[in-house]
Formats: sequence, structure tokens, C-alpha cells
Amino acid sequence: MTVHDENGDERRRLGRRSRVLKAAGLTLAGVLVLGIAAGGWAYWHLNNNIKSVDINSALGDDRPARAVVTPSASASASPLPTGAVNILVLGSDSRSGKANKELGGGSSSGARSDTAMVVHIDAGRTEATVVSIPRDTLVTRPSCPLSSGGSTAQAYNAMFNSAYSVGGPVCAVKTVESITDVRMDHYIEIDFSGFAKLVNALGGVTVTTDEDIDDDKSHLHLAAGTHHLNGKQALALARTRHGIGDGSDLGRIGLQQKLVKALLEQMAATDLLTDPAKLYRVADAVTSSLTMDTGLDSLKELTRLGQSLKGLSSDHVRTLTMPVVTAPSDPNRVVAKEPAASELWDSLRAD
Repeated sequence: MTVHDENGDERRRLGRRSRVLKAAGLTLAGVLVLGIAAGGWAYWHLNNNIKSVDINSALGDDRPARAVVTPSASASASPLPTGAVNILVLGSDSRSGKANKELGGGSSSGARSDTAMVVHIDAGRTEATVVSIPRDTLVTRPSCPLSSGGSTAQAYNAMFNSAYSVGGPVCAVKTVESITDVRMDHYIEIDFSGFAKLVNALGGVTVTTDEDIDDDKSHLHLAAGTHHLNGKQALALARTRHGIGDGSDLGRIGLQQKLVKALLEQMAATDLLTDPAKLYRVADAVTSSLTMDTGLDSLKELTRLGQSLKGLSSDHVRTLTMPVVTAPSDPNRVVAKEPAASELWDSLRAD
């Protein structure tokens, strides 16, 4: 006698559907790119979550040259991109929206890029270098076009993160390109609440701290050691600066880089394809909190990027900070240390 198991049939149907869903991710300074190819309402909903900005049109041709990609012999067999790519990843401290306000974002009248990382993925896409740019770095901020018309004025000895507050993503990209002479092929921005939602959707992240953290401003109090953090705690760790080291942004960058590795490892340890419900929660958390350039503003393009990174593991992600020294004009600010900073950016262009 054959017993009809409706639950078993449902599990098999979900299993078949999960195999159709293709997910892959890249998490950079608390930010993850996750692309999903699905059907029907879910695809429409996730695709419409994504916000975008047309940086290429805004900046035109007055930019560093694109890398020349040499087609491989197997290019016709594989449509996935394999060339080197540079992505500017920003974490925004905006207080826009109730969720961001509750998590303690920046000024309600504007926003700054609380986290800035240049992600360089090598040709072949099996290794990557993540370079953090301290937000307190003094730079020459270039004139940037405004969406409302006109442009911002060039500014000398401006804090790096002010570029985002005066000119948004376009000015952030132009400023990074002006100090690195490296073309940013893509732009990804994630806000506070989105980062916390993503960590929660993944079931938290495990991070080891080397010293006690006691920071009333970020509301984080942790003893040195290994901790499994929820989204709110992970966000507090990414924002902490006053409870560690000398209280500067450089100490916070070290914690943010730990989170990058922790999120990559959590993604690798979480088999999302066997849990469609969790897969959808992660995808919804990511797509609803991201702002992308127009080259990545669809599930199709995110999926292609994610699939092209399937050979990239956290063990092959190198995290660095742009070499800096204390600014002569202000002990609370830093400037690029030369020639070390230029040599670092040169090495990324050489790939």
C-alpha cells in the first residue's frame, strides 16, 4: 500500500524550486551583494526593491580609463564575466526612515559615508583586495555634478566622507577616483537598517575581538573574545570607535574588516539553497537596503556578479587600509602617506 505524504511532496517541490534559485554573495565593510533568479511575484518584488543611480552618465568621460579586458579562449562557452573589477562600497549613516533613526544614524538633515571600501576583484575572480579609506582623511574634493543641475565647488583639505554629504554617490565615486586614479566599475551602498536586517536574516555573525569594547556612544559592551552577534550588535561593532584603541577611525576600520570576513564565512556556512524561506529573507533584506549603479540594478546583473564570484572565499580576501599619517594641520585628521598610498593604488591598476 502506498501512503501519500503531502508534507514530503511539498518538501520535494520546495527542493526543486530551491535548485532553480541561484544565489551568491559578496559582503564588503558590512555590505553583501546577493543575486537571485526566481520567478513570478518574488522576482518582481525583489527586482523592484533595488534602488539605482546612473553614475556613468553623471560623470561622463572625465574619469580614469576602464581596464582593458582580454577575452579568454573559453569566453564563448561561459557568459559570466572573469575580468578584474573595482567596486566602491559605502555604508551610509543616514537617519532617513524610522528603522535607521532607531539604530542611531547620522544627522537627520543629511548623511555621510560612515564606511568606504574599494573592493578590487582580481582577474579570474578568485582573489580580492579590500582597501578601507578612513573617513577622516583630508583630500581635495573635486567639483561634482548635482542631480538638480550645476555642480559643487572644489574643496581643499576636506574630509573624505563629506563628498557623499554634498554630492551623494556621484561625488563619492568621483572623489575616490580622483585620489586613487582607479576607475570604479560599480557602486554599492547599504544603509544602517539594511545591514542589521541582513545579519539577522543570516542568523547572526561570529566575530572575535582582541580587546574589551566599552562604547556608550554605539551602545556596545563586549569582553575580549569570540561573540555571536545579532544585527543590532554587529552594526554597533561596525560603528564603534570610542571604546577601542586611541578612539580614532583607524580602530573602527579594523573591526569593520573583521565583519567583512565574518559575513563571508557566515554566507559560506549557510546553505541557503536548502532553505527557500531563509533565502528569500536574505534576498529581501539585501535588495531593499541597497543602492547600486545602473550596471547592477537588476536581479539578472546581481546574479551574474554573484555567480562570477563563486570561486572567491574569505581566505582569499585581503583587507588593507590606505596608508595614512597624521595631518600636519590637524591632529584629529589624517592624510595619505606617500609614496605608500600611490603604490597601493598602482598595484590595483596593474591587475
